[in-house]
Amino acid sequence: MKNLFLAAIPVVLCALSVTAQNNTTMDNTLTSRQQHLVVIASLEAKGDLEGLKTALNDALDDGLTLSEAKEALSQLYAYTGFPRSLNALNTLQSVIDSRNADGLATNMGADPKPLPEDYNALQKGTEVQSTLTGGPYDYAFSPAIDFYLKAHLFGDIFARDNLSFADRELVTISALASIEGIEPQLKSHVNHAPNLGLTIDEIRAIPAVLAQRVGQKESYRAGKAIAEVYGGEFDEIPPMDFQVGNPNTAYAQFFVGNSYLSTLATGDGKLPVNNVTFEPGCRNNWHIHHNFNQILICVSGKGWYQEWGKQAQELKPGDIVDIPAGVKHWHGAAADSWFQHVVVSTPSDGPNTEWLEAVDDEQYNSIGL
Repeated sequence: MKNLFLAAIPVVLCALSVTAQNNTTMDNTLTSRQQHLVVIASLEAKGDLEGLKTALNDALDDGLTLSEAKEALSQLYAYTGFPRSLNALNTLQSVIDSRNADGLATNMGADPKPLPEDYNALQKGTEVQSTLTGGPYDYAFSPAIDFYLKAHLFGDIFARDNLSFADRELVTISALASIEGIEPQLKSHVNHAPNLGLTIDEIRAIPAVLAQRVGQKESYRAGKAIAEVYGGEFDEIPPMDFQVGNPNTAYAQFFVGNSYLSTLATGDGKLPVNNVTFEPGCRNNWHIHHNFNQILICVSGKGWYQEWGKQAQELKPGDIVDIPAGVKHWHGAAADSWFQHVVVSTPSDGPNTEWLEAVDDEQYNSIGL
């Protein structure tokens, strides 16, 4: 019977997947040119080359110059790495080749002006970095990185005048918002970008562009960072791979933190399928399922599962946990991540869940130590 359930899981997941929606609408704070830079930078950072190809064609059709597009993608190697930057530049080259073959006009734009022979990249870069951060900044922990940042990124790259400093910060923020796990750097650029000419209103407009033209997760990361730096309303529930549903009030007494429940299928009352969403740090109490097995299919975020007397097991999308009847256990989110799992309960006569003590903070915080 268990094998039949596991074999059916991919079909269930495909049939029930729901894409999160965001009703944010774009205003005219960012010019069309700026919006194109946001989209191009985000898709480069994601490594979405097919999307980037379309976005580059749209941007070039709308007047963005080849010089500007090339410069934005070149700059990003310092933030997203050479592989993504080179892939993006190769994509741009293929777009130009196709446009030339089709007879489409492309505004080539001006190359950056040559730097004077006595140009001191370290000195200039130190000045630019100090302006960005609001004062002198030295990364003493790694002098080599400190030199690269000053002399190369802020000295060599930022000195090229085919993009303004404000353009470069717009590109940087849009790219960083499109990479998971680098929130401190994203918030730092959101916080300091006005020092290089990007207005707070322009920064606040970035999430709407990302939501409508790139993706919800990218928009969420940008919006979260902006709200944390400048305040304002913000939906604290990130876009999830499955529908979040409603607050799980009926079982709130058996959870630490907030959870949400969405019924995906009833199975005529014999094979219910539900999705549970946990906020960071949320977990259910220790409990035991009597007379039925439960299968957890992890679909989004990071979480934990633990059986009594055993080490906690880290959960990530794609993991499946088969919980036998009669086993004392708990499951929930990691401390720093939202988490979702689909729950499938096996048909049985007289199913019953026995709820027990909470997983207290001391137990929870000791995981992984």
